[in-house]
Amino acid sequence: MSRVKQVTVKTSKTYEVWVGNGLLDSAGERIRALSSAQRVAVVSDDTVAALYAGRLLDSLHRAGFDDCSLFTFPHGEASKTLATAAKLYEFFAGHQITRGDWIIALGGGVVGDVTGFAASTFLRGVRYVQIPTTLLAQVDSSVGGKTAVDLECGKNLVGTFYQPSLVLCDIQLLDTLPREIFCDGAAEVIKYGAIRDRELFEMTASPDYRKHLEEIIHRCVSIKRDIVQNDEFDTGERMLLNFGHTLAHAIETQSGYTIPHGRAVAIGMVAITKAAAAAGIVPQGIAEELERACWMFDLPTSTDFDPSGLAQICLGDKKRNQNQINVILPEQIGRAVIHPMPVEAFQKFICEGCR
Repeated sequence: MSRVKQVTVKTSKTYEVWVGNGLLDSAGERIRALSSAQRVAVVSDDTVAALYAGRLLDSLHRAGFDDCSLFTFPHGEASKTLATAAKLYEFFAGHQITRGDWIIALGGGVVGDVTGFAASTFLRGVRYVQIPTTLLAQVDSSVGGKTAVDLECGKNLVGTFYQPSLVLCDIQLLDTLPREIFCDGAAEVIKYGAIRDRELFEMTASPDYRKHLEEIIHRCVSIKRDIVQNDEFDTGERMLLNFGHTLAHAIETQSGYTIPHGRAVAIGMVAITKAAAAAGIVPQGIAEELERACWMFDLPTSTDFDPSGLAQICLGDKKRNQNQINVILPEQIGRAVIHPMPVEAFQKFICEGCR
């Protein structure tokens, strides 16, 4: 096995996150070290499966997993539904997956989310592995145990907290990403720097950021590990990870999911920070720093959608608690706070940020 960085996550389940090169080809060996099972179901989308499923299955066979099956679904957010989860349940049942077997999510955030959701609910829980193939999934969605599918009225409204048993972040898999998808993930890296680590923020915004990819991914995973260990079920500190996300989810919903998650997060971070600066809640200049970092990755920082309509969608978000909604605001680059806001004030607040 090649030399890689390791992050141990200690939540309701303790597991390892490995970051480095060559992890796809050693996946079977690493999973075999955790189990004597023979049966594995691999879940991927049609794009990723064409690139990497063969190598993963070869690795599993070399490690002695004799019964390996592959399920693929069309790539994109449109597949992140209860209907896809239902097809997965039938596939698992048809291939006699038991609670002693393994499920592997090979793909980006959509694959990881829907596979994790299906794994958490099939037979009330089957062990699963995340092998994220996008920057966004490697730095964020593959770690921490949030699984979900979308409803027509909103994103991630049906889900569970269910930790993976292993996460393998193979940096070499990012080489085949189109620039726009890589940049989509950069929005989440910018988020991590903005809420917790100024040095990470500056490293990401530097022209030679690709030289530091392993360190960038490792730092993001470590930040998420620290936050999730303190608040696994998203009742306090973990809300900081939602910086920009409440508005982003509304933008994604309003666009019919034609605007990718990272681009929506970039808009959300900048708009929320501009609104907070206009209200005198945070210092001036932070939004401009965020904008410059986003522009480096060709990420948008504004939207033409009607602010009032976006605000209404936001009020249906998971982060609303009766008559208030928690807004995440950066007091400075590297430190963010949870700012509860009355529902009646939120619409005006959003309109300020989206002008």
